[in-house]
Amino acid sequence: LNCCAFNSFRFLVKGGLAGAAVYVAYDQGLLGSGIEGAEALKKAQETLPPAIQEWTDYLGWEVRAAQLPATPKIDFSLSASWNKGVHTVMGALSAAPSRACEYTVEGWKYVKDLMK
Repeated sequence: LNCCAFNSFRFLVKGGLAGAAVYVAYDQGLLGSGIEGAEALKKAQETLPPAIQEWTDYLGWEVRAAQLPATPKIDFSLSASWNKGVHTVMGALSAAPSRACEYTVEGWKYVKDLMK
């Protein structure tokens, strides 16, 4: 009984963390359009270095600016990448019925050759 309660508690904690992560991603605009995602990424790049410095100061760690890695520069269009991915997936889905027919014909030929 104790093990079952512990597993249920772990499941609830993991589910709560996953739900919170989805909420934060939605709240920050990461699940919106490509433009909203690019704006959220830009905001994170501006916010992270000062936040890291604040935490290191709070914890009493001495971290010089030279010790912190530079924020990576991302130079690509998030909306263009998203659109390319959508086009690729939709192209594969539209070709799936004809490919399935081709593979079925090839499979039947292979089975007939094995029966000979």
